[in-house]
Amino acid sequence: MKAVQLFLKDHLSFILFQIALILFLLLLFWLDGFRNYNTAIYSIIISLLLTFGYLSGKYVIRRFFYKAIVMTPEKMEDALIRHTQGPEHIRTAAYTRALYKIYQDEVQSLYSAQSRQTEFMNQWVHQMKTPISVISLLLEEEEIDRDSIKEEIERLHFGLDTVLVNARLETFERDMTIERANLKQLVQEVVTEHKRLLITNGVFPNVLIDENLVVITDRKWIKIVLGQFITNAVKYTFEKNKKLFLTAENLGEGISLIIRDEGVGIPASDLNRVTKAFFTGENGRLTGESTGMGLYIASEVCNKLGHPLKIESELGTGTTVSLLFENVEGKEEVGSETNRDIEGSNEDL
Repeated sequence: MKAVQLFLKDHLSFILFQIALILFLLLLFWLDGFRNYNTAIYSIIISLLLTFGYLSGKYVIRRFFYKAIVMTPEKMEDALIRHTQGPEHIRTAAYTRALYKIYQDEVQSLYSAQSRQTEFMNQWVHQMKTPISVISLLLEEEEIDRDSIKEEIERLHFGLDTVLVNARLETFERDMTIERANLKQLVQEVVTEHKRLLITNGVFPNVLIDENLVVITDRKWIKIVLGQFITNAVKYTFEKNKKLFLTAENLGEGISLIIRDEGVGIPASDLNRVTKAFFTGENGRLTGESTGMGLYIASEVCNKLGHPLKIESELGTGTTVSLLFENVEGKEEVGSETNRDIEGSNEDL
C-alpha cells in the first residue's frame, strides 16, 4: 500500500494535469452548447480510462522500484534496487550500486586498518614484555648492570616510537612539513642518533655524501625512514666489524640516497614482500624480534612523501636500499663530481 501511495504522490502533477485537461474539454463542450451530450461523456470516459491504464501500466512496470524504496533495509544489500525499468530508474540503480561499492571499499579499508592496528598492538605488547622482564631480572641482582638496563630501555623507547609513528600515519598530511634539507647533515644526524646501536653491534658507517646536496623533504619523517633502514641493516648484520655505506648519486631525475649493508641479505622469495605489513620472512624468524612493520612504515612514508623506494638484496652479501628525492636543489652544480669518493669514516660514531 505504501508503494501505491508513493507512486500516486510521485505522479500527482500528472493526475492534476489530466483533471485540468478534462475540465478544459468540458469547457469546450459547454461553449459549443452541449449539442451532443453522448460525445462529451464518451470523451471524458475515454480520457479517464486512458489515464488510469497509463498509470496502472507504469506502476506494474516499476512496482519493484517503489516497493524497494519504501521498505526499511536491514542490510546494505537491501538498498540495491533490482528489476528497474526506464532510463531514470536504471540510472538511479546504477548510481546506488556505485555508492555501495564506494561504501564497501571504505569499510574494507577501515576494517583492514583496524585489524592491522590490533595485530600490531598485540605483537608490540608481547615484545615489550621481554625488555621489561629482563630489566626486572637485572634489578634483582646484587650488582646492577647499568649498560644492560640502558640497552633494554632503548628497546622500549624504540618500541614506543614505532607505535607512535604507526598511529601518526593515519593523519600523515596534517603532520607533514616540506622543507629544504642538507642531505649529508640529515644522514649524519640519523647516524649519530643510532650511535650506540652501531657501536654495540660492531657496525661502522661510512657516509659518502657531497656536502652541497640539498633535498626537498620532511625532515622528521625522512629521519624516521632512514633510522629504520639503519636499524634493519644493523639488526641483520650478525658479524662484527662490518660496514654500512651511505652514499648519494646525482641522477638526471633527482638525487638517489643509497644505503648498503654487509648483512645476511634477504632471500629472493621474500624480497617482494618485505614492505607488506607484518611480513617478517626468514630473517625475521632468525631474530625472533621482528614485528614486520618497520619496512612497511618506511614504505608508506616514502609513498606519501613522493620518494620512490627500491630494495635490492643478495643472500649472504647484503642489502641495498635506494631512496630517490625527485624534487631536489643543489647549492652547486655537482655534475660528475658527485660520484667521486668523498672522505667519510667512522668519525660519525
